[in-house]
Amino acid sequence: MGTLMDPATTSEALGLAEAAATVREAAQALRQRFAPLRVVVVDALDMRDETPAALGPTRALYYGASDGHCWTVTQDPAQAAGLFLTDRAPACIDRGPA
Repeated sequence: MGTLMDPATTSEALGLAEAAATVREAAQALRQRFAPLRVVVVDALDMRDETPAALGPTRALYYGASDGHCWTVTQDPAQAAGLFLTDRAPACIDRGPA
């Protein structure tokens, strides 16, 4: 079985992600620490309608569940087979002049 994503593990994962200089370095650190858990870097805009499992000043983590073929975001840490990782999106995205 893989890594159990309990609150302490999720907090540790966010700490590792926040300590990295870039989102790619954060993913590498998470992959090394929590192997064989899958870690996928995604754009924050792609996750805008999802609720993060953990949110830091610069990074967000989402639990990913898989049926062996398709991946979905889940709020259930027991279902987490991976993490989706993003840089935090700006609170307001400039869409040009009003």
